[in-house]
Amino acid sequence: MVEPALGVLSDLWNRRALILGGGVLFGAALILIALSPTFGVLLAAFLLLYPASGAFVSLSQAALMDAEPARREHNMARWTLAGSVGVVAGPLVVSGAVALGGSWRGLFGAFAVLTLVALARAWQAPLGRAAEDDPSETPPGLRDGLRAAWRAMLRRDVLRWLVLLQFSDLMLDILYGFLALYFVDVAGVRPALAGLAVAVWTVVGLLGDALLIPLLARVSGLRYLRRSAAAVAVLFPAFLLVEPLALKLIVLGALGLLNSGWYAIPMAQLYATLPNQSGAALAASNVAGLAGSLFPLALGGVAQVAGLDAALWLLLAGPLALLIGLPRHAPPDAGA
Repeated sequence: MVEPALGVLSDLWNRRALILGGGVLFGAALILIALSPTFGVLLAAFLLLYPASGAFVSLSQAALMDAEPARREHNMARWTLAGSVGVVAGPLVVSGAVALGGSWRGLFGAFAVLTLVALARAWQAPLGRAAEDDPSETPPGLRDGLRAAWRAMLRRDVLRWLVLLQFSDLMLDILYGFLALYFVDVAGVRPALAGLAVAVWTVVGLLGDALLIPLLARVSGLRYLRRSAAAVAVLFPAFLLVEPLALKLIVLGALGLLNSGWYAIPMAQLYATLPNQSGAALAASNVAGLAGSLFPLALGGVAQVAGLDAALWLLLAGPLALLIGLPRHAPPDAGA
């Protein structure tokens, strides 16, 4: 609920101050979590942590997109790779801390130290926009900025990428969220083997995100996205239908490899449709994400009635939406 407002504000005000201020609050929230003596203090720390993350992390993405407009897809691929490293490394760090007898307080304290290191690096980085350095340009008021962001969200080209981002997530976070449950309740494996399936998904996803970066230097992002969507449209039914566990894991690994770029490329294209309103693009993505967050609830409702094995077939809407909705040519400002 807070991030859309932050996005609009970053187009109107000093984005650098918002990012650095968010970093200070992010580090402070982590320290407060590590030291929290009561549940009330812990709750307050988390209430501070998430908006601070929106300012520190999400606005940094907008700054990265503005830094090199001609390389938006490439830089979004790098951004996604960094996230995949966190997805794989996070559980390993927690498991290692538990094995060594550490506590969650110590982990959050360590993360606070890492945040201070990142904040020091961010302090030296060019995080603003060119318009902020132009004294001849008068920034619009907040009301005008909100109106401009709303008009931008209603544009057909913007709506296209907002819709495709939500449908592509069916084969990303939403499938990931159902994987362990699927392997236990439908495939009938032990929870430990379900954990192995999740590990296959995350590790192969990390590999795919790493391979995507050099691939985008040679291949158009839209062309790759269209071909990978066609392959996933064939492989996902195979994943649901095959029964031997080893074969199912192989197909799952192929899916985790092929869906690399399904967030990075559409998000880069969304920024390209709003080249001077990266904050508005971020705000629009967050608003659309609120609607997209209903997808897991809908899948759960279908699974309650028809079973999870039947409900997961609805995830085919992800690659099919990409095949139908992707444009044949990127906007001139999209970059590669």
